[in-house]
Amino acid sequence: MQFHSNGFRTGDPDLQPASPRGEARAHEAGPPAEVDVLIVGCGPAGLTLAAQLAAFPEIETCIVEQKPGPLELGQADGVACRTVEMFNAFGFAERVLREAYWVNETSFWRTDADPAKGIFRGGRVQDTEDGLSEFPHVIINQARVHQFYLDVMRQSPNRMEPWYGRRLVDLHIDPAADRPVTARFEVDLPGGGVASETVRARYAVGCDGARSAVRASLGLKLEGDSANQAWGVMDVLAVTDFPDIRLKSVINSANGGSVVLIPREGGHLVRIYVEMDKLGEHERVTARNITVDDVIAAANRVFHPYHIDVKEVAWWSVYEIGQRLCHRFDDVPEEEAGTRLPHVFIAGDACHTHSPKAGQGMNVSMQDSFNLGWKLAAVLRGQAEPKLLRTYSEERRAIAKELIDFDREWAALLSAATKQVDAAEVQSYFVRHGHYTAGTATRYLPSTLTGRGEHQHLATGFPIGKRFHSAPVIRLADAKPMQLGHAARADGRWRLYLFARAGDAEASLASIAPLCRRLAEDPASPLRRYAPEGADVDAVIDVRAVLPVPHRTFDIATLPELLLPATGRLGLRDYEKAFCTDPRADIYAMRGVDAAEGCAILVRPDQYVSQIVPLDAFDELSAFFADILIPAA
Repeated sequence: MQFHSNGFRTGDPDLQPASPRGEARAHEAGPPAEVDVLIVGCGPAGLTLAAQLAAFPEIETCIVEQKPGPLELGQADGVACRTVEMFNAFGFAERVLREAYWVNETSFWRTDADPAKGIFRGGRVQDTEDGLSEFPHVIINQARVHQFYLDVMRQSPNRMEPWYGRRLVDLHIDPAADRPVTARFEVDLPGGGVASETVRARYAVGCDGARSAVRASLGLKLEGDSANQAWGVMDVLAVTDFPDIRLKSVINSANGGSVVLIPREGGHLVRIYVEMDKLGEHERVTARNITVDDVIAAANRVFHPYHIDVKEVAWWSVYEIGQRLCHRFDDVPEEEAGTRLPHVFIAGDACHTHSPKAGQGMNVSMQDSFNLGWKLAAVLRGQAEPKLLRTYSEERRAIAKELIDFDREWAALLSAATKQVDAAEVQSYFVRHGHYTAGTATRYLPSTLTGRGEHQHLATGFPIGKRFHSAPVIRLADAKPMQLGHAARADGRWRLYLFARAGDAEASLASIAPLCRRLAEDPASPLRRYAPEGADVDAVIDVRAVLPVPHRTFDIATLPELLLPATGRLGLRDYEKAFCTDPRADIYAMRGVDAAEGCAILVRPDQYVSQIVPLDAFDELSAFFADILIPAA
């Protein structure tokens, strides 16, 4: 983390100086009448998007929520490894890790050969495989995640805050207007009655859940199937003789059905998913009038011969399994896809719903809006043509479809495990599909934003289209051991990582020096073409280098100027652009980087690998950006 770039200042470095917009916020009684981006819904998708857009003080963003205030008790509380990687880019991963329950291992229980003896532990596995991520799979109250995002928004220059108690009445789109989206809201007045508010926006995003009013305004529907299976879920404080109460556990009972047990943060709380009744073809779970006592009793049938004595229920619900998906995630009809640009988008539960047992709903929702956020910012800041926004629906719907297919299989396996499927297969399936549950399976297909892999052999451990898989390095200037991926923040910038060729310090540096020089000086350089006049050289594309030499053998003064750039109004040097390999964990070996050839790895603002090219591929890099970015005026 760097600060003091524009002069010394005391206090919390996360609290950025207020913009004029931020200073005016305290005097506003309602949302602004005209904005750049209107976000409807303060769930995880909406807050991820708002926090991303808060990084850009020149973008006027408004987020509204129907509920009267912030969430206090969450329901979607599993945070995948990939999501914690994203949290790190927003600056609050450490806060999450300090509070959360870490899911280190999962145990699998099944019925003894003598059913009267009840269940026994049939297996126990590591929750995520070694090396999958530097971060663990964790459990934390969803409301705390919301709070961390709200803190990011409040500390941004615009001091962004949600406007609560706003119900969306209708939303209209006029593509020819300067602000094509007009949204009308109702607000309950303190003394009774209802007021109306209208917000006009360049773009709007519906993050308002499975019953999305924004989706309805677009004439879209969630389509899919229901498994006709009722499940109960409860967060409880309990006394029990079940030995794995503090381990994530999947329990299959021949007599009582299945349980998925998820320990919660705080050392005592535990979430229990309990298989309940099979529903009729058109029956809804509400018709069964299932009570919390029914859920507790069903859990105890599964746990036999162990017993769960529930002392307090913090929250409980009953739901039916279903996987549903919209056929598009924006307002452009299929027949107009090539001629019309999108202005309204939907994200999260508004466009896809899952069962909760794979822990994907909240995680995929946040990845939706992380994908969309940097694209909206690039368009609104004049860095990219609006056609870039078409890629949101294309990319995220394909990912949602893959995850729904996985979720359908996993949910069906849990429900069928005590009937048609050997319980050992549940454990095997869990291990085989660990990348899905960790959130690291996402891979974007070749497109304008994603290369076709002609040079993938230069870095086999950084698959093009997948997230940039961080690894340990030593920062050259201060010898700090760190993760290379942690150098990137959610600031809308592209990253270009130069992996130098092996050799002594002089030879290693010589392998990247020509590319650094052209990137810094050539008029065709994407760094020069797209950075606004007067901005830092890395304002749009942040170049960093990894040198496969011991850090104590390298003279930092010999680095190219591009890797020691002037920054801020004082022209201070940025000493955090160059890294060396960590002798305890060589990033070249860990990620399959060809040490003899080296390479350049281009990473999107949402942390996914876009392209890999040789170190002499200046023209190829320039051509890649020419299809995406607009030259600065």
